[in-house]
Amino acid sequence: MLSRTADHLLWMARYIERAENTARMLDVNCQTGMLPISAAQAEQGWEGLLSICELLPAYRRRHDDIRPGHIIQFMAADADNPSSIIACIQASRENARAVRGQLTTEVWETYNQTWIEAQALLQTDILTDDPSRFFEWVKDRSHLARGVMLGTMLMDQSLWFLRLGTFLERADNTARLLDVKFHARDNEFHVSDLVDQEELDFYHWSAILRSVSAFEVYRKVYRDVIRPDRVAELLMLRPDMPRSLLASMDEVLTNLDRIGAKTLSSPSRRLAGRIQSELQYGEIHNILETGLHNYLTRFLERIHELGQVITDEFLY
Repeated sequence: MLSRTADHLLWMARYIERAENTARMLDVNCQTGMLPISAAQAEQGWEGLLSICELLPAYRRRHDDIRPGHIIQFMAADADNPSSIIACIQASRENARAVRGQLTTEVWETYNQTWIEAQALLQTDILTDDPSRFFEWVKDRSHLARGVMLGTMLMDQSLWFLRLGTFLERADNTARLLDVKFHARDNEFHVSDLVDQEELDFYHWSAILRSVSAFEVYRKVYRDVIRPDRVAELLMLRPDMPRSLLASMDEVLTNLDRIGAKTLSSPSRRLAGRIQSELQYGEIHNILETGLHNYLTRFLERIHELGQVITDEFLY
C-alpha cells in the first residue's frame, strides 16, 4: 500500500473518532454543569476542558470570558477551529474521498452523509436548544461508521490502518476525558481523598461513566457504589472495557502487528509495547498515590510520540 493512502486511511478514522470523543467531553461537562455547583466551579470545569484539549489560547483570542455557550459553539460548530466537531467530520470525509477506491460504497456513503447531515443540523438552533441531542447524534454516526467498516470491508491493510487510527485516537481521548475531572482542581487527587470525595463526586462520576457508555459496565463489574478509584481503574486498566486505555493499546499493538511491525526492531512496536505493558501490569492504587493527573499527562505525551513514530515508520 502507498504510504499516502495509508496516511489518509489512518486520519480518516482518527478524525471521526476525535469528533465522537469531543462530543463525549462536551456532553459530560454539560451534564455536570447542571449539578448544584458554584459558578466558579463550573467555570473551572469548562476552562479545564479547553486546557486539556489544548484549545484555551485559541478560545481566549476570540472570547474574553468563559461561557458554556461560547465553548460549545467553538468546540462543536466553529469550522475555523481544526479540533471542532464539524472540522473533524469534514476532515474525515475529505480523507475518505481521497481514498475512495479503498473503501466500500457503504463506507463512503456513511462518511459523506454524516458531513451533509452535520452541516444541516448546525444550521438549526440545536446547540442552544438541546446540545446533548447533537452530541448523541455525533456518537451514533461514529458508531455507524465503525460498524459499516467492520461489516463491509475486506480484512486487509486498509481496514487495519483504519483500526489503528481509531484506537490511537481513542487512547488519547479517553485519557483527556478522564483528566478533565482533575485538571481544574486546586490539589491533586490521591487515595487519601477517597472517603471525603465519595459522596460529593457521585453524580460527577456517574456523568463521566455515562459519557463513555460505561455506567452499566461499572455496575456489572463492581456491583457497588461508584468510587473514583474504581472509575479510574475501569477506564484505564480493564482490558475488557472497550474504551479503556489498556483495551485501546491492546488494539494498537494488534493492528501494528498486522501491518508489519511484528519485530522488535520496529520503533513503533517497541514504544507501543512499553506503553501497553505499563497499563497491563499497573495497579490503580500505585497510580493514584503518585497522582493521576501526572500519570495521564505523561500518557498523553507518549501517545503523541507514538503517533509521530508510526508516521515516520509507515507514512513517510
